[in-house]
Amino acid sequence: MDPKNLLRRMFDAAIAAAQPTLCIPPHLPAPPKGRTIVIGAGKASAAMARALEDNWSGPLDGLVVTRFGYRVPCERIEIVEAAHPVPDEAGLKAAERIADMVRGLTKDDLVIALISGGGSALLAAPAPGVTLADKRALSAALLKSGATISEMNCVRRHLSSLKGGRLGALCAPARVVALLISDVPGDDPIDIASGPTVPDPTTCADALAVLARYDISPPAHIRAMLESGASESVKPGDPRLARSEAVLVATPLASLEAAAGIARAAGYAAHILGDGIEGEAREVGKVFGGFARHVALKAEPFAPPCVLLSGGETTVTVRGKGRGGRNVEFLLSLGLTLGGLPGVYALTGDTDGVDGMEDIAGALLAPDSLARARALKIDPLAALDNNDGHGFFEALGDSVVTGPTLTNVNDFRAILIEKA
Repeated sequence: MDPKNLLRRMFDAAIAAAQPTLCIPPHLPAPPKGRTIVIGAGKASAAMARALEDNWSGPLDGLVVTRFGYRVPCERIEIVEAAHPVPDEAGLKAAERIADMVRGLTKDDLVIALISGGGSALLAAPAPGVTLADKRALSAALLKSGATISEMNCVRRHLSSLKGGRLGALCAPARVVALLISDVPGDDPIDIASGPTVPDPTTCADALAVLARYDISPPAHIRAMLESGASESVKPGDPRLARSEAVLVATPLASLEAAAGIARAAGYAAHILGDGIEGEAREVGKVFGGFARHVALKAEPFAPPCVLLSGGETTVTVRGKGRGGRNVEFLLSLGLTLGGLPGVYALTGDTDGVDGMEDIAGALLAPDSLARARALKIDPLAALDNNDGHGFFEALGDSVVTGPTLTNVNDFRAILIEKA
C-alpha cells in the first residue's frame, strides 16, 4: 500500500474510534424518577447529543453549544453554535441559558453533561466583574504564548462563572453524569473543557503564576480579583458535587490503538510512544525526527518496517506571521530534521479537523517534500521561522482536510518507516 494512503487510513481510524455514535451508548445512565436535562459544550457535543437522543427512550430536553460548522440535527436537544478558540457573544448567551436550565432542580432529577474539547471557549460565561472582551483578550494572548492546555485552562477556570466545578454546583442536588471525550494529555477531567462539573484543585494564585510565567499582564481589575481569591473555583470535597460523576467515553489512547491495528494489518509493527506528549511543537518535532532517523538507519530500538504513533498537545510560541498550527509546525520541524531521509513518511493532524485557526486538520510529509518545496522557491526553514506550516504544506498539495469530524481526541502523529 502507498505509505501516504496507509497513513491517511490510520488517521481516519483514529477519528472513527472516537465517534459519539460508538462511545456514548455504552455509558448512558438509567433514567431518573424526575426530569432528565441534557447540557454540554465542545466540538463533539452536538454529535454526542444526537447519539444520546437515538439511544434514550424516556423524556428529555436540553441545550448544548458546539463550534460553528459542527451542528448535528437533534429533535429534543437544542444545538447552538459559537466561536472557537476565541469566545464570542453566541457562546456567552448559550452559557447563560445552560446555567438557567439547571437551577432549581431536585434530587430526583438527572443532568447529563456532554463535554468535549473546545468547551472552554464555547462555554463562555465570565465571572462577575469580568467582561467577554477581557476573556477574549486573555484567550488570544494565551494561545500565542506557548502555554500548555493545562495552564490555559487554569486561567480560564478562575475567570469563569461555570468552569472549575461551578456548573456542577449549580445542578445540586440533582445527580450529574458528565460524559467526557478527552482531548487533553493525561485525560484529567478538570482539563477537559476546564472541568465545568468536577472539583478544581488549582487556585487563583496558580492562575496568576501562569500569567506571570508567560509575561501576560491582565487588566487591573482582573489582577485584583485573582489576588484577593474572589473568583476561586469549587474545591474537592465540596458537598454540592457529592452527586456529580465524570465518565471518560473516548480517549486519545483508544484512538491510537485503532490506528495501530490498521498499521499491523498492513504488515507494519506499530509502536505507541505516548498519548500525552507536550512541549514546543518545533522542539518535539526535532526530537521525533532524531528518533525516527535512528530507527531508520540503525534498526533500534525498533526494526523497520514500523510505524511510530503518538498523541498529546504541543504548543506554539507565535513569533512569525504565518498561518500555524501546532501539528504542521511539528511536521515541518520533523521534516527538516529528517532532511529527506528515504523511506520515512509522516502524517500529523488534529482529530477535530482544525489545526490552529485553519479548517485544515494537518498534513503529510514524504521523503521528497523538502526538495519539492525548494523547487517551488519555498524555503522550509523560513516557513518554520514564520510559523507557516499550513502555507508550506498547502503549496505542496499535502494538506490533510477532513471537514468537521464531530469528535476531538487531540493530536495524532504517525511516522511510517519503510524497511531499508
